[in-house]
Parts: sequence; C-alpha cells; structure tokens
Amino acid sequence: MGKLDRQINADGEGNMTDKAQAIEVRDLYKRFGPLEVLKGVSLSASQGDVIALIGGSGSGKSTFLRCINMLELPTAGSVTIHGETIEMKQDGHGGMMPANRRQIQRIRTKLGMVFQSFNLWQHMTVLQNVIEVPVNVLGQPKDQAIAVAETLLRRVGLYEKRDAYPAFLSGGQQQRAAIARALAIQPLVMLFDEPTSALDPELVGEVLSVIGDLAKENRTMILVTHEMKFARQVASHVIYLHGGVIEEQGSPEAIFENPQSERLKKFISSIH
Repeated sequence: MGKLDRQINADGEGNMTDKAQAIEVRDLYKRFGPLEVLKGVSLSASQGDVIALIGGSGSGKSTFLRCINMLELPTAGSVTIHGETIEMKQDGHGGMMPANRRQIQRIRTKLGMVFQSFNLWQHMTVLQNVIEVPVNVLGQPKDQAIAVAETLLRRVGLYEKRDAYPAFLSGGQQQRAAIARALAIQPLVMLFDEPTSALDPELVGEVLSVIGDLAKENRTMILVTHEMKFARQVASHVIYLHGGVIEEQGSPEAIFENPQSERLKKFISSIH
C-alpha cells in the first residue's frame, strides 16, 4: 500500500492513527474525439496531503484536474471525494456523464478551484466576488458571509481592496482574490490549475506565498504547476505526467534528486 493510499500519523498520545482519505481517482481516461489525453490515471490523497502535478505542455495535467470536479467529463474511471463516489452513466457517445446533477452541485461545494486566468466576475467588487457563492448558492446569511470574506481578504493581503473591481487590480491581486473566493466556500480540497502561469514574473511570488501558507494549514491541495522549486518546497507528493500517464511519482526528494525515468530526467534538466 503506497504512501498516499494509507498514511499514518502519531497523535497527541503517541498512538498511531490513519489519516482520512480526501480524494481517490481510479483509472481516469479522457478522450477528445480521436485524441486520448488521459490514459488511466489514478491518484489518492489523504487529509492534509499537498500533491503537485508536473509535466510538459499537453501531458494531461490540467485536464486531469478539471475532471476531478467534472468541468471536463471523463471518458471512463471514477472520482471519490471524502468517501462519496460521483455517480456516472453512459452518455450514448462512448463517454460518461453525471447521473445525479444535485450530487455534482453538492460535491463542487467541497472543492475550491483556482484557475489560470482568475475568472473573477468583472462586474462585481472583490468583496462581492468572494461572497457570491456562499450567499446565493450555499444560502449563508449575508452578514456572516461578509465577515468570513473580510477575514479571508486580510489573509491574502487584499482587505484594503475589498471594494475595488477586478479591472483595477494587478494580476497577482486578482489571483489572490480568486484564492479568497475559493476558500470562502470552506472547501475540503483546494485545486490549483497553474495559478501563476498568467502572471508577470514579479507577481508570481505574492501568489506562491499565499498558497504556501495554505499548505501549512493541513489543507488538502492538488496543484498543477510549472514552478518546480515551489513544488519541491510545499508538496508532500509529486506526480510527473507524460503523454496522459503517470511516468513517475514519489516524494519531492525522490522526484527532483533521484529521478528514475529518462523522460523525467530530461524534464528536470530542461527547467534548470
């Protein structure tokens, strides 16, 4: 049984306890017409794991992440979030579709997603962006949602910008606002899809700092990134994808200091 299938921690009395499983993905396939992007990818993450997905362009990283919350519908395979497997059925065209839309809506409230391009609602202020889903989807009282949002905006360094519109923020500020928005639903798992790829180099650090702080909070995270130094610092497990399959996986030390496959060796050498 691998590290991510079963992890054991010592509790306060020195006893050994199993960590709760947060995500399990089994044999995930995704095809776009004749192009097979994912070819049977599996992943297990326990509570508090930070998993970094790395690989070249077109390796399937972002598609895999989007399949977890059904933004992309897998062709085959299963996704389980905190013990609840997403119900799927055949779509009549050789693929799958959710069998229960209400289940998808419920499970998405457990997953906070941060995209490459921020995806903030441009006609709303930063504060309005952060409270939109808690108030209008989850039914939280507005004053409660505002209090939580202001706390989150302080955490990401944007409290003073709470009444600003996205167009008046830098890219780094917009991405930090997007992180606050994702956290506002109090997700069980955070998904990051190359959160710094659209940023100017001088703004990358401020976003990575926020994500790094989240990683220290025993928060389960799956991070697609091309920031290898950052992945090495924050990840508990690294997965290298190539051609839609897992070429190699292991601890950051094993992946970056002692890669086994020739493809991974070339990939790491190309980014140094």
